Amino acid sequence: MQDNATEVTAAGIARLAGVGRAAVSNWRRRHADFPRPVGGTETSPSFALAEVESWLRKQGKLAEVPLRERVWQQLSGHPEGPVTALTHAGCLLLLIHDRPTVWLEVGAGSDERLSEMLPGALREVFTPRFGPEAAMSTPPAVNTLDAVNTVNAPNAVDAPDVVNPAPPASGVHTPSAVNTPAAVNTHPAVRLPTGPELLPSAPLLRGVAELAAELGARQTFEFLLGRHLDANPRQYTLTPADLAALMADLAGPARTVLDPACGTGALLRAAATRPDQELHAQDSAPELAALTTLRLALQTWSTVRGAVGDSLRADAHPGLRADAVLCHPPFNERNWGHDELAYDPRWEYGFPARTESELAWVQHALARLKDGGAGVLLMPPAAASRRSGRRIRADLLRRGALRAVIALPLGAAPPYNIPLHLWVLRRPEKAPAQPEVLLVDVGQFAGEGRGGPDWRALREAVLDAWQAFGRPGRFAERPGLARALPVIELLDDDVDLAPARHLPPPTAADGAEQLTAVREHLGETLRLTADLTPPRADAAHPARWPLTTIGELARGGALMLRTGGNGGHARVPVLTDHDVLFGADPSGTLPESEEDAVLTEPGDVVVPVLGGGSVARVIDAATAGAALGRNLVLLRPDPAALDPWFLAGFLRGTANNRQASSYASTATRLDVRRLQLPRLPLDEQRRYGERFRALDEFERALRHAGRLGEQLVRGMYDGLTDGTVAPD
Repeated sequence: MQDNATEVTAAGIARLAGVGRAAVSNWRRRHADFPRPVGGTETSPSFALAEVESWLRKQGKLAEVPLRERVWQQLSGHPEGPVTALTHAGCLLLLIHDRPTVWLEVGAGSDERLSEMLPGALREVFTPRFGPEAAMSTPPAVNTLDAVNTVNAPNAVDAPDVVNPAPPASGVHTPSAVNTPAAVNTHPAVRLPTGPELLPSAPLLRGVAELAAELGARQTFEFLLGRHLDANPRQYTLTPADLAALMADLAGPARTVLDPACGTGALLRAAATRPDQELHAQDSAPELAALTTLRLALQTWSTVRGAVGDSLRADAHPGLRADAVLCHPPFNERNWGHDELAYDPRWEYGFPARTESELAWVQHALARLKDGGAGVLLMPPAAASRRSGRRIRADLLRRGALRAVIALPLGAAPPYNIPLHLWVLRRPEKAPAQPEVLLVDVGQFAGEGRGGPDWRALREAVLDAWQAFGRPGRFAERPGLARALPVIELLDDDVDLAPARHLPPPTAADGAEQLTAVREHLGETLRLTADLTPPRADAAHPARWPLTTIGELARGGALMLRTGGNGGHARVPVLTDHDVLFGADPSGTLPESEEDAVLTEPGDVVVPVLGGGSVARVIDAATAGAALGRNLVLLRPDPAALDPWFLAGFLRGTANNRQASSYASTATRLDVRRLQLPRLPLDEQRRYGERFRALDEFERALRHAGRLGEQLVRGMYDGLTDGTVAPD
């Protein structure tokens, strides 16, 4: 039985049938029996999925709906919304994961029988996995007056008024503004759905079970969750997996791990390495708390305790003393609870200012650690130097609670335009006799262009420095990378912990040797450049070739013209206009959407349409397979008609670009269809193509030599000014 309430957009229909959206528009115009819209808007209507599938099969346009696509369309068009649908799907997948034979009995029969039997089956899984509170279909009542009177005792006068929350979505529970053990157990991240709540999801659950038989329960949930996150990129802040793994490694092995702002669960997933672990998660967003709890339960056999609520205002784990706390807290929050939490016992190191929400998260993490426990938090760089937080930073240093500050390169985590920091904490068992703090700056591992950092090299450098810092004896300074600084040297009026302000430049130790290596590399590159220098140009009379345009060639079938999009189905590197202009590797990303990504192939020619420069890039085997980014046009020549290097070379002519460009007050835009080519035989094209290919190789060598030259000049200036390089 199909769910007639599940809706699908025109883009979704195109994906089901494997056609473009224009084909769906044509079907609607040409076929009177095409299903009528059941929702959406006039410009973006939605249709009943069951009716669409039936019509496609009747027309012979769809032999069988792909299982993954059918399940995703059921989930995304669920009448209660995709979050509720994904939560119900996660509950079922956990049952299949833990007790696969039970589903065979529950799934037999009608949808009504399934919805009646499933809650009882889920209860047997929820109780050992999430605790008895999650196994209740309806949370117990709370005496809110008693709860408020115990907030932050004995100074409860500053407790906030309790506001009754709006009804939550089924399967997801909403927190109240209380911060007591009595209130904690009433807000598990996932609660047992009832039979009536599950009934609309019955067709989806059958499809999910079928997909789990094909992919596995864990992989099915990851696929559906990944599609949901990619379809809503602005709603979620994701912690990159490489960064999460580094943070877990810095914290070290831990049996009990807490993430008080768990988001999508990347940090706890990275820390989940043993079946005997206890994973505690909390998030103020009910949907994230629910989905992350289910994700962790499917990822590991560890005990998972997920809760909903703002960890600063409504801490769900007040009695917890964890081995490790990992956290990517929200940044720059003014409304974090400054007024109502003034007397909170967590502020052991000082009451954070209203502008210092990150220092509130730091102290919350320390309060939830056992003595000797480790915490790793992702922090904005301003938290290391703002004057409003200097007293708290000073006390963290004096008492040995802050062990390391690690400056990450640009692009390590969102927001990608800021070089974020990692703070490594340790709840002190006793005050250290001569406290030191490790300062590390790994900005040198930033990727080229707008790509991410070199995670492998970054991770090795950070962990090597951290492990060396933990060994007995004096830490060997690593100029430009790491230094162990006595705390007393930082306790000035600013208490500035930014690593770059305290690390000696890289030239301080082996600058001369490094500069020699750069000079030798530059010499080799210059010699190669000399070998690649084009031969002497002989004078010739201006050629009078018959010309054609890119538009005419596209209409005649000699080449195919495609433009870059705003999204796609595949998770692949994206070639951006910046990459084309600067000869860099694909460095961009695109959110998953209903659009079909344009994937590059060897021999394609890519042209930027903004900026007014005459640039064209021929795709090689290393770049092939990347998705085409925005503001780019791809030309795919027919090898029997056009040589790609001949095409790219003539597109770069200055006069050619001028006559094909339009000029606005703030930008120049290239109309690629108006670019001109001479009509030449293929053999003659190849002669020109070989010359253009050689020019491209020469250009790349010049670009590389320029980068090495800049590095050599900068190193010489630094070496001469810090005394590590002699002037003669």
